[in-house]
Amino acid sequence: MSRTRIAGIALSVAAAVAVTAIPAASAPQAEQTQGGASQPIVIGHRGASGYRPEHTLASYELAARMGADYVEPDLVSTKDGVLVARHEPEIGGTTDVALHPEFGGRKTTKLLDGVPVTGWFTTDFTLAELKTLRAVERLPGVRQRNTVYDRRFQVPTFQEIIDLVQRLDRELHRDIGIYPETKHPTFFKNLGLQIEPKLVDALNRNGLNRPGAKVFVQSFEVSNLKQLHRQLRVPLIQLTEATGQPYDFTVSGDRRTYADITSAAGMREIATYAQGVGPDKNQIIPRDATDHLGRPTSFVKDAHAARLKVHPYTFRPENVFLPADFRSAADPNAYGNLFGEIETYLRAGVDGFFTDTADIGIVARDEFLKG
Repeated sequence: MSRTRIAGIALSVAAAVAVTAIPAASAPQAEQTQGGASQPIVIGHRGASGYRPEHTLASYELAARMGADYVEPDLVSTKDGVLVARHEPEIGGTTDVALHPEFGGRKTTKLLDGVPVTGWFTTDFTLAELKTLRAVERLPGVRQRNTVYDRRFQVPTFQEIIDLVQRLDRELHRDIGIYPETKHPTFFKNLGLQIEPKLVDALNRNGLNRPGAKVFVQSFEVSNLKQLHRQLRVPLIQLTEATGQPYDFTVSGDRRTYADITSAAGMREIATYAQGVGPDKNQIIPRDATDHLGRPTSFVKDAHAARLKVHPYTFRPENVFLPADFRSAADPNAYGNLFGEIETYLRAGVDGFFTDTADIGIVARDEFLKG
């Protein structure tokens, strides 16, 4: 498929769904086909972050209107213990904080999972102070069009995201899921700002801590998921990376890596506290030396043998993020064939996927199901 056609499809779908609610009669129940069988889910990664600055109410709403089954907020804590949505606790790259001279003195360096990071951190701001800031595009060099929305949207609280989703449920006549991630749990625990109790409380207050609630909770660490396993009645997802180890393992001296916990035996252990895994997509189909996709690993087979769902991340349309098989041109920021990449992973058996462009994800998923 040519780059022109791909870009045209993506933009035309985006334009249509941005202004049109999904009719009740045509909206399938999430995770179900018309015949009642399960279908892969489309997760709006940080909302519709391919079209709006990530982790804003505008981004989440657009993803939902595009048809995403779930929207995904990354949760961090403010100084006064309120959960807000940011990719990281450091907010220099996702807000306009650098333009606020009153906060210039709060720029600092902190150890984030053992790595020195310099900037401004949510843990040094109250919610009231954070609300004076505005979100900006995190990848302005790649997504220049998104910068037109810079400084238009606030940093949302987790409760505001829940309220938005519940309003959209009523308006769109379908159940939109929420897929929160607990970001850097050890970092926040060491500061006395644990994310988990606030998350459990929010789900309880909103009637979402129950079997059947359309919620997944995810983490790259293990110990906090095991803790949440005892407190939550919604499914948990163990996030994994292609290299390294969970940071709580680093702190405790546990020498196991992500490769170890995603072995066949490791998957069986994950199944004792979680219902799925969220791997780097390269763990499912690695790239070769020329950056083309290689042969699939046994990841999906091993996960399914342990009765775990598999929701890989992250599917993005720009050439810079795509394997060489699906790039359209030398321009790293031009759209390539994301439809083809998603189809490849669906054929590999994944149960859902995180994408920055929910509209493309929905079309790719639906075309795959039609055969």
